[in-house]
Amino acid sequence: MLLASKYTAIKQLTYSYLKAALSIYACHPKTACILEKKIPLSKGRDKNNIFYITGIALQLSKYEKLPAMEVAEAITSHFSEESADVFSVQIVPPGWIYLELTHSVLAAWLQSLAAGGVGNWAWGKEQGARDKGQGKNQYFNTQYPMPNAPCSLSHSLFTVQYAHARCCSLLRMAERERFIISANAIPWLNNQQKLRLNHPVELSLVSELVQVVDEIGCSGSDGSVKWEKLALSLSQAFEEFWRSCRIWGEVKAISPELAQTRLGLVMATQSVLRFLLEEKLGIFAPLEL
Repeated sequence: MLLASKYTAIKQLTYSYLKAALSIYACHPKTACILEKKIPLSKGRDKNNIFYITGIALQLSKYEKLPAMEVAEAITSHFSEESADVFSVQIVPPGWIYLELTHSVLAAWLQSLAAGGVGNWAWGKEQGARDKGQGKNQYFNTQYPMPNAPCSLSHSLFTVQYAHARCCSLLRMAERERFIISANAIPWLNNQQKLRLNHPVELSLVSELVQVVDEIGCSGSDGSVKWEKLALSLSQAFEEFWRSCRIWGEVKAISPELAQTRLGLVMATQSVLRFLLEEKLGIFAPLEL
């Protein structure tokens, strides 16, 4: 299965499958020029489901002299059987194609983030090797420098730093209670192979993570992405998740798998927040405040 090892951004993964499905039109001179350009693809706004929408069938129908719905059906029929495990495909009039990510792929993608992977950055391979050799927990580097004073930062940047520090605090608490788990063994899926995360604010946080990593993986170098705004939105989604979804107490006692999955979501969020703070905003990602 193609996944985050090759396509860190889900949008990249979706685009690769869509482009392969459109190969049936590559030999048509009139439509080849369309396919040489960037194929339209956007993330759906419904935060309860991770799906992408393309209007490529509407464009191709003008050149093929065929109804857009017919073109859309031809495209979706050429999705390989392998992609059936990756997407649920739906055609919406007048010719939109909806590609919804399956729970198993989303779970594997979240696990890759929880393990520390955003692009080629994952706490740094060298740092990870040093931490492993020194027997340190992979999530906490006690030698990491702290910011001198938050007063010099904008309120939104401090909010992002606070969210990152809160993530670290939750993971330290899990470690103290001997409830910390391996990032490679998070029970994302239940017995029905459905994502355990089904609370609206959990899904909203997952949607924000997808949006941010899409921007990281697919944005150009023109500086058009407003990273501070994007980071603030992710931080606010995390704070709402933390206010609404408990990990300890009754949840841990009655449903330890759900508690572990929520910890995995904290790991994934911390990984992305740290990347935004250090790589995109150029400031410290504090372990505590």
